[in-house]
Amino acid sequence: QVQLVESGGGLVQAGGSLRLSCAASGRTFSNYAMGWFRQAPGKEREFVAGINWSKGFTRYADFVKGRFTISRDKAKNTVYLQMNNLKPEDTAVYYCAADRTDGGSVYLAGYDYWGQGTQVTVSS
Repeated sequence: QVQLVESGGGLVQAGGSLRLSCAASGRTFSNYAMGWFRQAPGKEREFVAGINWSKGFTRYADFVKGRFTISRDKAKNTVYLQMNNLKPEDTAVYYCAADRTDGGSVYLAGYDYWGQGTQVTVSS
């Protein structure tokens, strides 16, 4: 059974940085794609960034390009989201997700497994 556990969220001032981690277990992820999504209060969950586990190809939502970086550590089975120059509108619960078909989707339906989420709050 795949388990995804996020960590690293917290409270930060605008312009600050956080690094989220997603520890994955329960399976070999070489054929997976991993993604980060977020959900702000009263809003739908949205795609933030994704990475192909085997080759490291990445994609980003336009609103985080140049500020966020997704990466993975194969040895640790962990995916990271480095978030720089944070803005109050980045406040949300951030979720890690795994796509066993490596489809690289930006849609929720493209992912098979989800973590519980970690809260990120950016104060102005």
